[in-house]
Amino acid sequence: METRVAVMSIIVENISSVETLNNILHEYRDYIIGRMGIPYHQKKINIISIALDAPQDIISALSGRVGNLEGVSVKTAFSK
Repeated sequence: METRVAVMSIIVENISSVETLNNILHEYRDYIIGRMGIPYHQKKINIISIALDAPQDIISALSGRVGNLEGVSVKTAFSK
C-alpha cells in the first residue's frame, strides 16, 4: 500500500486527555517517524508535532481519533 508523509499538529488544552492521547499514539507507533512535545506553561497547554509515514487511511483514522478527545485540537498537513 502506498504511504504518504504527513505532519500532525496537536494542541492539548485538557490535561486529562493526555493519557488517552499517549495510548492512541502508542497504537500507531509503527507509522510515527518522530514526535516533539512542548509544554507551554503560560497558556496551560501542550503542543505536540508528529511526523508520520503511513497510508492515507491510517493517518486519517489517527487524526480522527485524536480530534475526538476532549480539549484536543488536531490539524494534519500532507506531502504531495
